[in-house]
Amino acid sequence: AKILNQIADGLEARSQEIAAVETHDSGGTIRKTSGDMMMGAAQLRYFAEMAPKLPLWEEIQVPQFPAQSKNYLQREPIGVCGQIIPWNFPLMMAVWKIGPALSAGNTLVLKPASDTPCSALELAKIIDQTDLPKGVVNVVHGSGAECGEELCTSPLVDKVALTGSTEVGRRVQQLASGTIKKVTLELGGKSANIILDDADLEMAVDGSLFGCFFHQGQACESGTRLFVPDKLHDEIVGRLVERTKPLTVGDPMDFASCQGPLISARQRETVLGYIKKGVDEGAKVAIGGKRPEHLSKGYYVEPTIFVDVKNSMTVAQEEIFGPVLCVIRYKTIDDAIRMANDSIYGLGGAVWSRDKEKATVVAKQMRTGTVWINEYHLLSVAAPFGGYKQSGIGREFGLEGILEYTEVKHVHVDQVDNRAGKFWYGALFGA
Repeated sequence: AKILNQIADGLEARSQEIAAVETHDSGGTIRKTSGDMMMGAAQLRYFAEMAPKLPLWEEIQVPQFPAQSKNYLQREPIGVCGQIIPWNFPLMMAVWKIGPALSAGNTLVLKPASDTPCSALELAKIIDQTDLPKGVVNVVHGSGAECGEELCTSPLVDKVALTGSTEVGRRVQQLASGTIKKVTLELGGKSANIILDDADLEMAVDGSLFGCFFHQGQACESGTRLFVPDKLHDEIVGRLVERTKPLTVGDPMDFASCQGPLISARQRETVLGYIKKGVDEGAKVAIGGKRPEHLSKGYYVEPTIFVDVKNSMTVAQEEIFGPVLCVIRYKTIDDAIRMANDSIYGLGGAVWSRDKEKATVVAKQMRTGTVWINEYHLLSVAAPFGGYKQSGIGREFGLEGILEYTEVKHVHVDQVDNRAGKFWYGALFGA
């Protein structure tokens, strides 16, 4: 616990410096990365607080065993953990991995994304100034093919935790299977926002835009599919377009910028390719759809809203990882739920309604790891986060996230003090 608090102290002390490093490295706006630093420190303090509270040794009841016996569960560190983090939230993802692993008493090897190596190095410098023994936390840089695959296959690594695309997750699971490693995979999404017909439209529209366009749409749980009642479609689309128009796309170091560039030229071309695919399949661009005219350099894409989208279209089924929102009409709530669940993914989602009970009924039917009601992207370190279906395996955050870094042992203590009392031996020796 002391070490985690020391790391949090160091992160807070250098928060603005590292926020600037991360903005230059990833293209995330400075207003976002500044918040990431303080949130990361708070998350580390949560893991510090949880460390002495973990149920590492607890008695359990085993009714079929003799009444005199006692039975315990022991949870112990899993060992060496290979942790592979993505480029979209480099510092935050490092905290998400390091915090629970250390809280449970493990050692770890952290591999940052090749596109965004810098903030993890700064975090390593902070860790180096704490009382943590050398070699407990290790940061290695390199490509996924070089370093990531070694972590997955090495018999010296006991667990692999990845945040990344579903495609990479499949590869990690395949490689880790060679040594039957435990894996935690937090993968892609195509999350659904459902606006019910009684929703506060001002809040629902702004929340839906935040759900999709935050960090240029480069968040795995982004709400990129927006299901709207048929009778409110035109009004909602009009509001979406009007609220999108003033969003400033520009220099990520400028606090006035709402959106910065995408991570790379490759990602920009991928997003533009999906936009073209959407148009080719019959969707219509209500706003955006291209590179901003005033930005001739950089990996920028305008916030884009598609209408006339069918849930079967490529843009509604595949993860784009860019600022592209697909508006899909529905006639009944059951229809909306069916389409929301018609996806290989199940990471996030939201329901917008003035009737919290009705919204909760809908939320319970969504096959996804997190559902917000009248909110989006708000994640608590105390609540488990992870996906259904091809959005992942296991959970991060909360007690569940920490226990992912433990092995469970059953200890049986028999209280029968003489051979005669052990009647069950008769199964071998006879009466």
